[in-house]
Amino acid sequence: MRITHLGHAAVLVDVADRRILFDPGNFSDGWHGLEGLDAICVTHLHPDHIDPDNIGALIDANPEAEVHVEPSVVDTYELPAHVQRLAADASVELGGVRIDAVGGLHAVIHKDIPRVGNVGLVVTAEGEPTFFHPGDSLDAVPAGIDVVAVPMMGPWAAMKEHIDFLRDLDAPLGFGIHEGLLNERGWRLPFGRYGDMTSTMMHDLRDGQPWEPALTGSDATGEA
Repeated sequence: MRITHLGHAAVLVDVADRRILFDPGNFSDGWHGLEGLDAICVTHLHPDHIDPDNIGALIDANPEAEVHVEPSVVDTYELPAHVQRLAADASVELGGVRIDAVGGLHAVIHKDIPRVGNVGLVVTAEGEPTFFHPGDSLDAVPAGIDVVAVPMMGPWAAMKEHIDFLRDLDAPLGFGIHEGLLNERGWRLPFGRYGDMTSTMMHDLRDGQPWEPALTGSDATGEA
């Protein structure tokens, strides 16, 4: 497995001869111009997770890619007819890769703001680490996760909830995402706390370089 953080919520995962892009939103442009994708997956409808101005160009540049999105995304944006709804508790098979959708609702921002749909996405392939992109929700805690993309900050986020989420998930490896509203001090505070107060070894992938997570041996030292 090779993971590349392309800014904010956008994560590229290369695994089992499949190239999968998650949450290409408008808080980042590292995913612009990507080609050769086998799948594009979107956890929910907020534009920092699906960029309405550039998603069409991305789909056009990857005509063979399957596109799987949380169902309300299809109702919100004008997307090609082949885009498929991916609801909670459903799954997708991409060759030797399986993607399971978990959860169902976005985290609470405020009691007066209606919750939208959100599916966390779990990626499994034989002989590879299991990867989890939670989108904007900490409600689902799937078992057997090896690598988690950890939201660092959002209007719905509280560090105390993230620490408990990571403790419950008990994934050995993690890396920070959803950092588009943070300065360097704002990044370092939760990044350090998550690493110190949970069993998850945190990695900083903000340089956009590919990372191959290893669960044993010298590669699991905490260096990205």
